[in-house]
Amino acid sequence: MRLFFLFLSSFLIPSFLFAQVEEIKEKIVKSPLVLEFEMENGGILQQKGLKNTTYEGAYYNGLNLKVGFKSRAKRDQYYQVYNYPIYGIGIYSSTFNSPIIGSPYAIYGFVQTPIYPKENSKWSYDYRLGLGLSGNFKPYNAQENPLNLVIGSKNNVFIDLGIRAQYRLTDHLKVGAGLAFHHFSNGALALPNKGVNLIPATVSVNYQFNPDVKIHRDSVLEPFSKKIYYHLNYGVGFKQLRDDLDHRFFKTTLSGYASRFVSYKWRLGAGVDLFYSSSGNDEEIAGDKSGELASKLSGGPSFYVAHVLNERLVLNGNVGYYIHNQRFNGEIKKFFLRAGARYYVYKNLNAGVSIKAHMGKADFIEWTLGYTFNRDYK
Repeated sequence: MRLFFLFLSSFLIPSFLFAQVEEIKEKIVKSPLVLEFEMENGGILQQKGLKNTTYEGAYYNGLNLKVGFKSRAKRDQYYQVYNYPIYGIGIYSSTFNSPIIGSPYAIYGFVQTPIYPKENSKWSYDYRLGLGLSGNFKPYNAQENPLNLVIGSKNNVFIDLGIRAQYRLTDHLKVGAGLAFHHFSNGALALPNKGVNLIPATVSVNYQFNPDVKIHRDSVLEPFSKKIYYHLNYGVGFKQLRDDLDHRFFKTTLSGYASRFVSYKWRLGAGVDLFYSSSGNDEEIAGDKSGELASKLSGGPSFYVAHVLNERLVLNGNVGYYIHNQRFNGEIKKFFLRAGARYYVYKNLNAGVSIKAHMGKADFIEWTLGYTFNRDYK
């Protein structure tokens, strides 16, 4: 009899454990779909001198509808590094309750990252990053809308940052409150381009279709690479230089950097940026210097930083110094800045978008294509 029970237990217990593992796997495969509705209110950052013109009587309200998936891929250990974030798409709609600015909407991608999550706590905290395109602004027009002195285009880049606290009501339902930051800009594609900046308060309701399954973290992460990466990037864009000239001038960037990981999340390095501005060929812009090579080319050394979100997605930034620049091309400071995002679309080939700026003033939006040498990919 004892042998019978021993045989039975040796058969049933592994079968039971196997069934439990399969059940957990099934739940994980059903990667939790998350729906979220968020309301925003107030927080217009008004540029100096525009309170009685562009922003007269304006008051901001906004809505977000987000659809996301809680990442659980084991192949990319960055999901573990970032506490299994939510990736998704958001739809944004807003009003300034003013006919001067318009009622912009946006479509954007986002990543929402937990901050030091605790398994059994009802409270949770997260921050998010979002990037997309917006429309339906009422842009500046000398005859029809002369009071809009902040944005000169109907369609603009939308940048979204946020932080919040959430409280879990059930295994599926959470409510939250926090702060957001929104920036709208066209990167000087159309003037004026002072940009629209908001810091609204937010409240949210979050519904997760499948409750969280406890996932045991791997005891050891693979070490980050010690290799030096070499990056070659090419970017293009357009820029309007003067209010009285509707022409948009072609600009390009050729960049080369070397970088290496200093932690799982950060890569640091340096390199060189070279810029071409077609406005150097225009007599109205460059005057007697038009057509000269020095009127069209500029550039200098650049510090490079990359914030690695996962094996494919990277936030990139630069702080550079012009050895040679031309003020008439809009290169108004000796230092230039860049912030953007890049995605590895195939092996070491990446594509992205970034904004080049001089301190707080945008230079142009770069649409980039790049290649990274010496990078390990999966």
